[in-house]
Amino acid sequence: MNIVIVGDGKVGAALTEHLSVEGHDVVVIDKDPKVVEEMVNQYDVMGLCGNGASYSVQKEAGVDKARLFIAATSSDELNILCCLVAKKIGAHHTIARVRNPEYAQQLHFFKEELGLSLVVNPEFAAANEIARVLRFPTALNMESFAGDRVDLAEIDLKADNPLSGMCVFEIAKRFKSRVLICAVQRGEKVYIPNGNFCLEAGDRIHITSKRNDMIAFMKELGIYRHRTKNVLISGGGKMGYYLAKQLSETGHQVKVIEIDEQRATVLAELLPHATVICGDGSDRAVLLEQGLDNQDAFVSLTTIDEENIITTMYASSIGVGKTVAKVNRVSYDILQSIGIETAVSSKTIAANQIIGYVRALENSGSSSVQTLYKLVNDRVEALEFRIASENAFYIGSALKELQLKADVMIGCILRKGKIIYPCGDDTIENGDNVIVITAQSGFKNFEEIFR
Repeated sequence: MNIVIVGDGKVGAALTEHLSVEGHDVVVIDKDPKVVEEMVNQYDVMGLCGNGASYSVQKEAGVDKARLFIAATSSDELNILCCLVAKKIGAHHTIARVRNPEYAQQLHFFKEELGLSLVVNPEFAAANEIARVLRFPTALNMESFAGDRVDLAEIDLKADNPLSGMCVFEIAKRFKSRVLICAVQRGEKVYIPNGNFCLEAGDRIHITSKRNDMIAFMKELGIYRHRTKNVLISGGGKMGYYLAKQLSETGHQVKVIEIDEQRATVLAELLPHATVICGDGSDRAVLLEQGLDNQDAFVSLTTIDEENIITTMYASSIGVGKTVAKVNRVSYDILQSIGIETAVSSKTIAANQIIGYVRALENSGSSSVQTLYKLVNDRVEALEFRIASENAFYIGSALKELQLKADVMIGCILRKGKIIYPCGDDTIENGDNVIVITAQSGFKNFEEIFR
């Protein structure tokens, strides 16, 4: 697929990497010649230095032949303009990164009236992910499928957890709640477990189920923690604002620490149900003065990764039950090794949204990707496929008669509002939504999961 990306900041660079690896013909446009040169040298892409909103620059980049045009500069207005020009030139689909809270209520207008195919707000999406984790603090990370009807939770398996030493097939016999263990990280290795796989203390496991079943299962294990009530947020940028607004409107007691006095004043007006403090969220005295040691959760969302990591580690050390750090440049494995419980990357979330859209574009026939998450430092993918075929070879066939590729699991099937945890006698039918967990990468349609 011919794809043009304007703006090679964090999101643009992540997209360039993933889309080039997946075999797409990518052209990168950026005003900075050093950035363009770096992308061209590092990945198998073409580069062009110039203004991404310029008609002549877009023509030179081949936008008239592009299947997809992505604008991910630091300016919302420039991104929208780039997409409008690209649409007029002939790009089939356009995606704009739009982050300003003032535009949050206009996204439908942008798509319907301006013809944008997709509008991505990384900070808003990241805030939603953090809010899900705070509603279910037992989980290290929490993803959702099918309009929040199915959850995918990551938990750390402690030595005293009843699952330690248990084989996967035993879980259904020992516990009443219906859940599925769909991925396991053990040290440097990742497994898509079968029934005979035995869990060990120290594993990080991914579990999929309905929310009520997940809660019941955690209670049976004795590790369930009630949703957070008091939350302290360090950093009042876009993500901090979105998170504080969502939490304060759902009954949480929220405090936001913002170092910039002018920004703190603006936040105080925008967040009437939250408490906004002007101060340094990396200062131990300030954190303790604002009652850090009595908070249910601490979330560090400043622009500096290192500050977020250090303050989150400090909060954990004094007993705060749930901690979350915004991190964009440090790898998942490093964070895990130093004890960071939950980390969120807005660039990764935005890239996943766009990659899922690209996969759906590549196959609009018998099945298409509805949702995509990359897990365990991009080594596992969780995909939701929508089945739209009455005569595909797998329709109506018992799963035990079909052969899946290695490291592939069907996590669950959603059929007319019903959630099915599949066994060998279950079938895939037209209209189903099917969640697939795989250690392979690049599946664009459901047929590809079979041998």
